[in-house]
Amino acid sequence: DIMAQQSKLSINKKNVDQWKTDVQKSVLYYNEWFLKYAPSTYIKSRQEAIAKVETIFQETDCLNTLSVNMLKEVPDAITILRMATTPPLARDRLVGLAHIPRDFIKKLEEGTLPSNLSESQANLILGKIIAIVNKILDKDIMPWLEKKATPDEIDRLLAKQIIGDRVCGSLADPLIRNEQERRQLSGIKKFLIKRGYRFVESKDIKDFKSMEEHTFTFHLNVPVKNASQQIKMPIDVVVKRKNLSKKKLPLLIECKSAGDFTNTNKRRKEEATKIEQLKNTYGNEVEFILYLCGYFDTGYLGYEAAEGIDWVWEHRIEDLLKAGV
Repeated sequence: DIMAQQSKLSINKKNVDQWKTDVQKSVLYYNEWFLKYAPSTYIKSRQEAIAKVETIFQETDCLNTLSVNMLKEVPDAITILRMATTPPLARDRLVGLAHIPRDFIKKLEEGTLPSNLSESQANLILGKIIAIVNKILDKDIMPWLEKKATPDEIDRLLAKQIIGDRVCGSLADPLIRNEQERRQLSGIKKFLIKRGYRFVESKDIKDFKSMEEHTFTFHLNVPVKNASQQIKMPIDVVVKRKNLSKKKLPLLIECKSAGDFTNTNKRRKEEATKIEQLKNTYGNEVEFILYLCGYFDTGYLGYEAAEGIDWVWEHRIEDLLKAGV
């Protein structure tokens, strides 16, 4: 029937031309939410970090012209530069790549140069740092670096926010992660109830395959085959759509919200493993999609699309309709 056909339609994975725009919208959507809900101390740190990135951008023509003199004048710019690379460089990684003393980086971060080194020695070490940073600056978030051009305002704004977020990343609070999940589930619940769906507690569902039509639940354990054993796979949202074949499995939705591109790309294989286990257990008809908000770049999207996984953006929740909801 029509609804069954609709549920098989592609949602966003084939709209490649739309990916970059959606990534930008998603980052801005996430950042607007974050500034509203994040702890005040984190907000202050983030604002200071973004202001620092702006200062460094002004000093270096948006990182087009890094120099030893700049680092001598603003030693603590090293933190910004480490977070402007791909992947962002941990202190020890930079020390290893540049073959320099660990204490040297520590002193830079404190805003000074080591007093026990001659000017020529310091210049040599600073030159090594600049060479490493220049080699691995993140051109995905700063595309203007390829041609040493002046960035447009939206690219400059996004780069500042992303680098600032990385600087503050270590301050991320579990409360923020919990609030992300609460926000996403709340949005989905509101959308589904408006469309006539009924919420059912997961503890009241014995078998997800036999859920009632037009119902949904959160945090349901779905049994899957993993090698020779059966395990329980936690699924964030399970929706039994209306007017589909009785044999049609419920729609499985994984909620993902992220404040940094690096972590999402590190974890992208997790979804591929999930869909593989689901298909091994329930066949190719199983439908597993992602609900995304925040920092999911085109590399991440391409990987998921290649694995056959589709997604809905939180900033355009109505795309759930394309999944037959």
